[in-house]
Amino acid sequence: MRDSPALVWYASYGANMSAQRFACYLGGGVPPGGSRANPGCRDGAPPRERCAVWLRGGIYFALASPMWGGGLALYDPDLPGAAPACAYLVTAEQFADIAAQEMYRAPAAARDPSRVPAGGRLSLGGGRYETIVHCGHIGGHPVLTFTAHWPRSAVEAAAPAAAYLGVIGAGLRAGHGWSARRCGAYLAARPGAAGVWTARRVAALL
Repeated sequence: MRDSPALVWYASYGANMSAQRFACYLGGGVPPGGSRANPGCRDGAPPRERCAVWLRGGIYFALASPMWGGGLALYDPDLPGAAPACAYLVTAEQFADIAAQEMYRAPAAARDPSRVPAGGRLSLGGGRYETIVHCGHIGGHPVLTFTAHWPRSAVEAAAPAAAYLGVIGAGLRAGHGWSARRCGAYLAARPGAAGVWTARRVAALL
């Protein structure tokens, strides 16, 4: 009898909060509004569970997204406050494959992400999504996300694209039950979006 696979909660704070967009990371395909195809995970099974969570820290937009254009959502656990996210219960292998796709690499055997120490971080490289952050536990399984190894203060903010904000907002509405108005206010206040997007314009995308 084969051992049960290690399970982790993947906490998304960006476009993957949308279950429709996240499905492309699992099964492959081009998300609505996107410009590139995801190859999908080696195991394309849907997540076992999904729930709304909050991560200690904050979200900002920086760099440039090859998929959406405009700034990418990045997480800094050392920023003040808390950030809304959606967590998916997946296998450790699926989490590793999702992280690989975020860096535009083919899914392949990788270090077991469930080995990240509680409350700690594991840097797998210098890329924008190559640092795994352990954010706690739910039901005995670790809550993990990934982000850049640098702090918010080390990179210039960049405005996100409309399609990207629309997908993130859709994820917030479905996962946290927020109104379009609340989503607009939250996203328009993030560094990178602030001063470029207004809460009303973001809400209109939803």
